[in-house]
Amino acid sequence: MDERKYRESGLTGIYGYRKQIGYREFPDSHVNHSIFWKNLAPMKEGGGEPPKSSLGWAIDSNFGSLEALIQKMNTEGTALQGSGWVWLGVDKELKKLVVETTANQDPLVTKGPNLVPLLGIDVWEHAYYLQVMLLNHLFANYKNVRPEYLKNIWKVMNWNYAREVYEKECPK
Repeated sequence: MDERKYRESGLTGIYGYRKQIGYREFPDSHVNHSIFWKNLAPMKEGGGEPPKSSLGWAIDSNFGSLEALIQKMNTEGTALQGSGWVWLGVDKELKKLVVETTANQDPLVTKGPNLVPLLGIDVWEHAYYLQVMLLNHLFANYKNVRPEYLKNIWKVMNWNYAREVYEKECPK
């Protein structure tokens, strides 16, 4: 794709690059994990504290409560077959929060060009691999620990990053 067509296509940044090179796993993995690490913080640094201000209000108006959002994300993340991600995103045109899942390393933008990720939770087995290995070693049979992982990740969720992105995409 020549430079002019690339710019006209609207494909920018890593998402445009992934289409241009025809290979997406590594760039997408980098983008997804960059968001994931920003979404986590130790409890002593605010991890797990509920979102406040405009993002907190948007969660209440879109999902009814933070608890309802967490339940929805946990349910969808647990139900995802194989590896992937569960996302809280904002549709920047509709100014509406959405929960989506993506397979493998697909980023949220693959579900719609107007979707911007606020929180991304990695539900690949490597995200909770040590727990799986320990349980397999102790009990000698497979136990799906994804639901437990999803239940506990909220204790270290950094809502500050999500709030910053939300306020940038949906200014008052």
